[in-house]
Parts: sequence; C-alpha cells; structure tokens
Amino acid sequence: MSGPVLSGPLLSSPVLSLSVGQIRRRPASFAGLGTALFLAVAAVTLFGSLVAAQVTAPAAVSRTAVSGPGLVLIAGAFGEIAVLVALFVVVNALGFTLRQQHRDLALLRTVAATPRQIRRVVRAQVVATALLVAGPGGLVGFLAARAFLAALQRRGMAAAGLRIPGAPVPALVGLGVALLVGLAATAVAARRITRPAPAVALTEGAGAPRRTGAPRLLAGVAVLVGGGLLLRLAASRPAGELDKAGQAALLGSLVLLVAVGLLGPVAARGLAVVLGVPARALVPRAGWLADANLRGYAARLSSAVVPVALLVGLSGTMLTLTGTAEHVARATGAATSVTKESDIWLREVELGLLVCFAAVSTVNTLVALTADRRREFALLRLVGATRRQLLRMLALEAVLTTAIGVLLGAMVAAAASGAFSLAVTGSAVPVVPWAACAWVVLGAAVLTVPGIVGTGLWAVGGSAVASTGGERG
Repeated sequence: MSGPVLSGPLLSSPVLSLSVGQIRRRPASFAGLGTALFLAVAAVTLFGSLVAAQVTAPAAVSRTAVSGPGLVLIAGAFGEIAVLVALFVVVNALGFTLRQQHRDLALLRTVAATPRQIRRVVRAQVVATALLVAGPGGLVGFLAARAFLAALQRRGMAAAGLRIPGAPVPALVGLGVALLVGLAATAVAARRITRPAPAVALTEGAGAPRRTGAPRLLAGVAVLVGGGLLLRLAASRPAGELDKAGQAALLGSLVLLVAVGLLGPVAARGLAVVLGVPARALVPRAGWLADANLRGYAARLSSAVVPVALLVGLSGTMLTLTGTAEHVARATGAATSVTKESDIWLREVELGLLVCFAAVSTVNTLVALTADRRREFALLRLVGATRRQLLRMLALEAVLTTAIGVLLGAMVAAAASGAFSLAVTGSAVPVVPWAACAWVVLGAAVLTVPGIVGTGLWAVGGSAVASTGGERG
C-alpha cells in the first residue's frame, strides 16, 4: 500500500526514518519500553536455555532422578508467568510512549497519513526497540540461566551433568516472543490515535484530559469477571487440593491486575477523589494542586499507579498464599508442594523475577512521566509558583500515587489470598505475613517517591520561559 506521506512495507525507508527519528528525539520516552522488552527477552532466554539444557542432555543425564517437578516443568511454569507479566508491562510502557508522541502522530494524520500507516510507524518503533535490546537481553538471559541451573543443581532439583548450550536458539526465541508481545501491544495502544478523525486526534493530543473509551471499559469489565471466576474456582477447590487452589488463585490475581490496567483511569480517579480530601485539608495549597492534577489527568495517573499495583499485588498474593499454606501445614502436619522448602525457594525466585519486572516498570514510568511535565511546571512558575511549592506539590502527588497503587494492589492480593484461604481453611481471612508485606509497601514507596521528587528537581529547574517555548517531552 502507498500513500501521500508514507509508503512501502514495515521497514521501508520513510517508515523506518520516522520511527528511528522519534527514538532519537525522545530517548527517555522509549526507555521504559526498551527496558520492558529487554526483560522479556532475558526472561524467555533464561527459561528457554533451561529447556534446551534438558532436551540436549545425554540420555543418561536426562534420566537422572531429581527432587522437585523437573527442569522442564520449572522452566515452563516460570516462563508462562513471565510472558504474561511481560505483556502487561509492555502494554503499559507502550501506551505511555504513544501518549508522549500523540501530537506528532496526530499531525501526520492531518497531512493525509492513514491509520494503517500510523500503525506501521508504531510497529516499526517496537521492532527497532526490540532489536536494540535483543543482544544485551539474550546475554543476560544466558548468564542468568547458568546461575539458576547451578542453584538448582546444588539443591538436587536438576541433574549434575546438565549444561546450558551455547546455541543462540533460546535468545532468538526470546526476541520472537518480545516482538510478538510488542506487536500485540500496538494493536491495543495505537487505537486512540488511529480511531478518531485526524482533527479530533490532534485536539486530544494537545494535553487536555481524555475520557476512558467504552471498548476499554467493556474489556476491563470482562477481564474483571474472568478474574472473579478464576478466584471462585480457587475457592471451590477441596481442602486436599491445596496446590491447585494456589495455582488458580495466583492466575486469578494476574488476571485481576490486567483488569486494573484496563480500568486504571476510572479506579485511580475514584481513589484520588477519596484520598484527595485529607490531602487538601492537611496541606491546603499543595494539596489542592496535587489533588487537581491527579483527578484531572486520570490516564497519566493510571500509568503511574499500575506498575505500583503490579508490584504490590503480585508480591502480596504470593507472600500471603505461602503464609496461609504454611499455617495449614503446621496445623495438619501434611506437607505439599506449596510448603516444601525447595518449592518455597522456587517461589521466592519467581517472586524476585516478577518484582524485577514491576520495579523497573515503576521507576521508568514515573521518571518519564515527571520529566514530561517540564512545560507544565514552567507555566506554573510563570504564574507565580515557586520551585519549593512545586516540589511540595510533587512530593504530595508521589505519596498519593503510592497510596493509590498500594491500595489497588492490596485489593487484588486480598481477593486472591481470600479465595485461597476459603478453599484450604474454610475462612476467607488468610494468614498475612504483615512484616514481609510491610517491606513490600516500603519498597513501593522507595521506588515511587524518590523517583518522582528526584526527577521533579530537574524538571522545575532552568528558565521557565525557555521551557514553555519548547515541546513537551
């Protein structure tokens, strides 16, 4: 297909030059997307290398008896969850990247670029970013696979003779998965630019608050119902099927977190309205500004709180499931795969991987979001706001953002662990490891507040006149 502005296939010269030009002009905007794709490549390479080690091993080695579920099952279970979380993080990161380019892409629409051509530009950006991170991601995944295999062998969970092969196939598979995840995310994230008429798309890119679309709301409700059905399945498992109840509850929490991502603008704005009341009362001026910013820009707030909710929701769910299962094991004297020491270690490794995804997504998103508001801060300074007042407003926004993300994540964790507890104890009140959960909340605050305030120190600096004259981002 050809058009007056763009023509040719995905990597044709005009499309490629526009895509690479945007990456060069806005490297900070693509940092979060690049990091998410890097982690996806590394995770798939890691677990693909474990499968390759088992498949390519001599028959005598592969038949060696080991404790635990076996290397292929471990890699499959870890890889499945890693890909789901990667899709979640990549969609969130790509949505933010496109919001920062919204005006530029909408301008292309006004000079006769078609929606298909815009989608082609976005896909080319994803492909270029994935190719940039494929090499480092594959190398990190390979090194992590060697370290993980050695740890499994020390615990007797993998045969001593297994070796990670040096073939590039796992890294190529990781790149392929990252490309599939990224290209699937473009179908979701590019709709706001390609669906409306060019003039409407340009108006929406001018920085005004945008309403959440009906398709997104309907999809969010559908996913929310699906998560509820999974938790109902978990709650209805017999007490003796503790392992299956735990798996259903963990999968249900992941589905609920996807619903949080889809319904994020609505849910975050509702919580912002509630939490904004004490903020305005305790800190009248900064509280009023912070509350107005959070309520008025729900999409921006959603981008900030969803990674925090992911971090808290997954961590809280896994910690509470383990605590409840251990309580049941002590009471009944029956050990299951949820309570065995080797499997507890595996879940800790899995939790570390998921926390890594969520933490990197949180830091990248919050830093980029705050840096993108440089022009907004300059306008406030021109109408009389001081740097100290702006930093006070940002600090309060950071606290409220953390609180909203923690509350959303805690709701998911409470629902998932409550369903699991109902199945194994008959009570919907789980055994909560409060100390460990407090560390999770503290970690979310440490990632969020310094990231926003630290970036704000840079964003409020310089000449206000010069900042208002430049472009956003």
